[in-house]
Amino acid sequence: MTGLKTMGSYDVIIIGGGSAGLMAGVAAGRQGSRVLLLDKGDKLGRKLGISGGGRCNVTNNKELEDLVRNIPGNGRFLYSALSQFSNRDIVRFFEELGIALKEEDNGRMFPVTDKAKTVVEALVREVRNLGVEIRVNAPVDRVLYEADRVAGVRLRNGETVRSSAVVVAVGGKSVPHTGSEGDGYAWAEEAGHTITPLYPTEVPITSPEPFIRGRELQGLSLRDVVLTVWNERGKPIVSHRGDLLFTHFGVSGPIALRCSQFVVKQLAKGEGFSPVLLTVDLMPDLSVQEVYGQTLKLAEDAPKKAVSNALKGFVPERMLPLLFQAAELDPHVTYDHIPRQRWQELSNRIKAFPVRADGTLSIEEAFVTGGGVHLKEIDPKSMMSKRKRGLFFCGEILDVHGYTGGYNITAAFTTGHAAGTHAAALALEE
Repeated sequence: MTGLKTMGSYDVIIIGGGSAGLMAGVAAGRQGSRVLLLDKGDKLGRKLGISGGGRCNVTNNKELEDLVRNIPGNGRFLYSALSQFSNRDIVRFFEELGIALKEEDNGRMFPVTDKAKTVVEALVREVRNLGVEIRVNAPVDRVLYEADRVAGVRLRNGETVRSSAVVVAVGGKSVPHTGSEGDGYAWAEEAGHTITPLYPTEVPITSPEPFIRGRELQGLSLRDVVLTVWNERGKPIVSHRGDLLFTHFGVSGPIALRCSQFVVKQLAKGEGFSPVLLTVDLMPDLSVQEVYGQTLKLAEDAPKKAVSNALKGFVPERMLPLLFQAAELDPHVTYDHIPRQRWQELSNRIKAFPVRADGTLSIEEAFVTGGGVHLKEIDPKSMMSKRKRGLFFCGEILDVHGYTGGYNITAAFTTGHAAGTHAAALALEE
């Protein structure tokens, strides 16, 4: 360590001032520990500040089993952490800080102010009130280890800080402009950890379809439809109901984001290049035969009109040419000349409009990173490494990911709380 400046020592060092890091700071500070919080950026909570469309969806109010079900990336790992600090505890935590919350659709919890800034400021204020020392613009170069335990950190400016408990809360690789650039993976590997393959989740899906490339549906928003991802054997992998948006490169919107990780995994299974089939059910509350009957009745009620005109209003008008083309049906035919087999095919396409997917946008453009520190190497109660004593991981660097809707922030807060609590307990014990 010759030529390096030593800053002294702390009970707990937390690297990263996002959702998980701030909550770890609160939890460790409340144990009476001497805590140093380091962040490489110029302000804390940057990703938190843009979450929920800038309104900050702090958690989801669903029952525990439903909550875990909405964290398809290893949500069951969180049971122990949630038993210590649950989604309901998160709600109470913010209310005790003076942040009134409101529940919106599907259990999403937002501050009444509708401003993420309110949440970030309350967290930072609590961290400061607890006496946590905060250093911004302080990027960490590496975590220091001695034999089988953590020893502290070295900053990029050469300074070293000693500690018997280090919490790594630096995020994944998604939304890098907020500081999540994947710094922590190398530190984990140096400690002997396995990093499971990283991939984008909660990300728009790309498609090679001619109607996508030709921008025929660009900007079209569909409300309350069902998007299904199919495997190579023609079996459905997953379906989500909600809103969908056609873009110039593919599909986006809440249900596309939820389906994206399954597209990534299905493509990874394929030999070479093989697009994944997605289908959009435009009428999820009707059966195919009900669609057939209702559309035929519309044509019958306007027997002199071209069928494409008769169906305007039943399905989005911009989709009609593509639906007729897929069904090999003349859009100008009138009721008396409808070929019933082709009409049945039209009904099938309304219930399952095909969109082939060939990938997603990049991991940097995703909301959430899939993959990360292997969970078999982490104690689920304390978030401490099984490789190095005193090393803790929390938040998105772990191989845990959920859907949008407050689930990822819940995972960050609950793992952050567990890591901070147990890191402080370990430091005080030693």
